[in-house]
Amino acid sequence: MAPPFVKRYLIALERHKWAGLAGFLLVSGISGIVAALQSPPADSYSARGVLTYSAPPDTFSATGAALQQQGQAVTKEMLLSEPVLELTAQQLAAEQILLEPKEILTDARVTVDGGAGAAGAEEAAAPTVLRVLVTYQDASEAQAARVTDLLMESMVEQSRQFNTQQLNRIVTNLNEILPKVDRELRQAEQNLQQYVQREGTAIQTAESGSLLGALTGNQQQQREIRLQVAGVESQIQSLQSRLGLTPDQAYTASALSADPIIADLRIKIYAAEQQKQVLLKTLRPDHPTMVDLQNQLDSYDQLLQQRVTEVIGGGQIAAPLQATAAIRQASSLDPARQNLASTLVALQTQRETLQQQFNNLQQAEQELRREYASVPNKQLEQQRLQQQVTLRQTYYDQIQARLADARLAQEETVGSLVVVQSAQAQLVPQTGLSSLVILLVGSGVGVLVGAGLVLLLGSLDSTFYTLEDIQGALRQEEVPLLGVVPLLPEEDERLPVLDAAVSPYLESYERLRSTLRRVGGGKALKVMLMTSTVSGEGKSVTAYNLAIASARAGKRTLLIEADLRSPSQAQALKIAIDPESIMETLRYYGNLSDCIRLVPEIENLYVVPSAGPQRHAAAILESSEMRRLLEDARGRFDLVILDTPSLSRCNDALLLEPYTDGMAVVTRPGCTEEGLLTETVRELVESKDIRFLGVIINGADIPIRDVDLGNETVEEEDLTLANEEREKARLP
Repeated sequence: MAPPFVKRYLIALERHKWAGLAGFLLVSGISGIVAALQSPPADSYSARGVLTYSAPPDTFSATGAALQQQGQAVTKEMLLSEPVLELTAQQLAAEQILLEPKEILTDARVTVDGGAGAAGAEEAAAPTVLRVLVTYQDASEAQAARVTDLLMESMVEQSRQFNTQQLNRIVTNLNEILPKVDRELRQAEQNLQQYVQREGTAIQTAESGSLLGALTGNQQQQREIRLQVAGVESQIQSLQSRLGLTPDQAYTASALSADPIIADLRIKIYAAEQQKQVLLKTLRPDHPTMVDLQNQLDSYDQLLQQRVTEVIGGGQIAAPLQATAAIRQASSLDPARQNLASTLVALQTQRETLQQQFNNLQQAEQELRREYASVPNKQLEQQRLQQQVTLRQTYYDQIQARLADARLAQEETVGSLVVVQSAQAQLVPQTGLSSLVILLVGSGVGVLVGAGLVLLLGSLDSTFYTLEDIQGALRQEEVPLLGVVPLLPEEDERLPVLDAAVSPYLESYERLRSTLRRVGGGKALKVMLMTSTVSGEGKSVTAYNLAIASARAGKRTLLIEADLRSPSQAQALKIAIDPESIMETLRYYGNLSDCIRLVPEIENLYVVPSAGPQRHAAAILESSEMRRLLEDARGRFDLVILDTPSLSRCNDALLLEPYTDGMAVVTRPGCTEEGLLTETVRELVESKDIRFLGVIINGADIPIRDVDLGNETVEEEDLTLANEEREKARLP
């Protein structure tokens, strides 16, 4: 079976073959005229000159030598650049030869051979010499030679200017870079200087060993102070055990015992207490004398408390003495104990002084250790800054050297090319295209034009001509395909029906019937309606043969010809038409026994022939007689098929659809139009009131299996050829 594209092209060729033939003849005729009118070619001269690499004189600059070496890497685009063409055109204009740069570029040819890049790795020591071949073609021998000479002169001048421009760009670039490099060098030097000023002393101290000596001396002082503290603490513990006082208590007792006012108050308090003890034997406590004595004691106690506060100071925080008895006891030290207490206080002061010195030494040690630990990082940072200065200095020196070298190269600039052979012109034999070649090329182009014209006209046709086109459109619109049935052979312009007991085409309708049963789902599909988009798509053929397939499967099937705008096709099943049905249509549909006819040669198949053509077909379809007919048929038959007119002709199918279980649209390759089918199925799918079952493709070019019909065998290829012949005959 041919691919879909080939099918579409063959159909388009059959329809538009005269247009394709006209395109072929038109192009072939034009090529014949061109071949006949072709004039003999004119004489032409080609001038050729040679350029080569110019070995530079002794140079003192490396930049100049490098540019001379780069001169061997020229390309034909560089040699035929716009400045070269402009300079050549100006020189020609001075000699009264008017040529535009574009004209020179069209007729000039440059071939570059050799050069430093042409030598292999093994020949690097002796590279191939650059050789530039310049040719120019013109109708005049002298002009061809002159243009070639001027082209070579312009190329040599362009080479010199190119080297000069390269050097100027190098010098300009170096002059732009130099200030930036100088600033970076100065900044690096400044950073190093500031860091040395800030951290240089510490680094030098660490490197000379002074920092390590200071740390060792600090540790030695700590050990000495710890020994001194240990000795002082031993003396303090000995004095505390002998006095029974802490250093703070010893300080208080010593201060109080040494004060004369406290000693005088102690004497007065003692005398008053003795007198009170004597008088208590004879006087009551509330006696005026006793009261006076008690008042004196209270006054003495208050004075004693005030004096203690003055002597000790700080609100007695160091050694609080609240009671008078405690104060009197603390202030009663004898000279020897008072001397010991003073010594204890002095030792306590010495211990605190030594402890403070020890703490200061520890803090100093920590600072020395941190400084000693940070010395390596400071040294590394100093080295890094020194390296940056060295790098910036090296870069600065290189820029200065390159700049001096480039300026020297400017004084030595020469071109990289030199003319080794002046232009020499010679006649170029001209051979034009033969007439036969023009005719063959024209014929080939004519075939392509004709084929393209056929494809163009075929693409502009909106009709589906192949099964694949319809299937693609249905997939795009997501419409279910119920079945594909083949094209049936026609006999005597009668509706092709499968009335034979065995037919090779019946299997396709059996598959369609099975698909319709599955479409029904849980609810049996008993009444279905068939229509099409346009006339001629084979809806009646599909309806009749689907009814036959259902009846042969043992189902009581009724086919109702609901197309009241066309004559009945029931004669195809050998059913006679009632002539009175056209005159009395409502009575005809109201009498079920008269309108429902049994097909004589097919069991279980019944037909309601159409009473058409009728002028008021819509009114008849909406009548109560037609509705009772459909209701009665739903109860009496297993499957009822309504054959209705096409949707483009009228809306009869939409009037009957509410009384059915679903609607199917029949299409056919060669009849169905793309836009009409797409619009129709889209409206049916989007409608909420219509149950759209899907699409049936009729008259498709599909293979038919061999079927033995008694003494006769139907071959698949013969059936396919017959279908193709009928399809071609049907095409306009």
